[in-house]
Amino acid sequence: MTDSPLLDLKSRQRCDSGGLESSDGGDELPVPQHICISHITCDSFKIGWDLEGIGRDRITHYFIDLNKKENAGSNKFKHKDVPTKLVAKAVRLPMTVRGHWFLSPRTQYTLSVQTAAKRSDGDYTVSKWSDSVEFGTADYSSAHLGQLLQKAEALAGRMLPFTVFYRNQQKEYFEEKGPVFCSRDAACGRMLPCVKDDSGSHGSPISGKLEGIFFSCNTEFNTGKPPQDSPYGPYRFQIQADHLFNHNTNLYFGDFYCMYTSYHYVLLVLAPEGSKGDLFCKERLPVLDRSSNPFLSSTKTEDGSLHFQHAQDVILEVIFTEPVDLASGIVTQISGHQVISLSTTNAKKDPSCKVCNISVGR
Repeated sequence: MTDSPLLDLKSRQRCDSGGLESSDGGDELPVPQHICISHITCDSFKIGWDLEGIGRDRITHYFIDLNKKENAGSNKFKHKDVPTKLVAKAVRLPMTVRGHWFLSPRTQYTLSVQTAAKRSDGDYTVSKWSDSVEFGTADYSSAHLGQLLQKAEALAGRMLPFTVFYRNQQKEYFEEKGPVFCSRDAACGRMLPCVKDDSGSHGSPISGKLEGIFFSCNTEFNTGKPPQDSPYGPYRFQIQADHLFNHNTNLYFGDFYCMYTSYHYVLLVLAPEGSKGDLFCKERLPVLDRSSNPFLSSTKTEDGSLHFQHAQDVILEVIFTEPVDLASGIVTQISGHQVISLSTTNAKKDPSCKVCNISVGR
């Protein structure tokens, strides 16, 4: 809570069902009306309300009951050892709520308010609770993504050369007469973009919104070639790197996360200039220099060809935002194992990791 409201911890600890008295008769306090929530970010919001009737001059505190919508049935002030309610000193409205709440991005909340008057014995007289309102927090802002980018840059390590992007799937995915997947047009021999899942950081502005095709480009240190193991299937589509990443392609930083392991993932977006995906990313993601960044680079050599490098110490996930013809690459069977544990499909980010988390909701 900022802009003057202070978190009164001692008062909050006393706010169980035995330490509050509802006002009635001559001690009546006004109930907040017409609650308005605005200026919502991923970890803060501004709140105000109207107060009608007598007793406004007696108000010393506001009690704000905030719950994730999925926990809407929780009891107000009955669990003093699990303080989910905020005790804020009465100040001019609207006021900004942040910090002490540790709000999560992209999360639906319910909220209600009551007014309170602190008594000489240290307890409170309170009004009835207001009607409950609902609101949702926002995605990470550009500033938050900038913090995440800095953390990822610190871990990226030295660069290794590569020549192809690749995508692993089950055999049926690549068969012309096979089942039609959401990301595969069997009749036309194309891989199609599909909406990104909810893997990675909870506040990512591309989860559930950006359409694209996942590719990898990581190589094994000792061979310089793609690994033979994959979590997604034993058949691999390979395409020369310059088909997806060239002077007409914009590169964006999308996410940095881990899944309760020592591996860290960096998600990048390759979007052809002016495409639907490019326009989407321009408004939401940090753009990276194609030839000079610590994750994925494309530089021109003396003979005019392109030289590609990827970061060694992170696992890169690359989303290409346009359809890709299967005829532009080759499909082969790999000899390794299908390591399901390495799959990032709908994987949840480790909220306790000091390396890949920033100081807002996970």
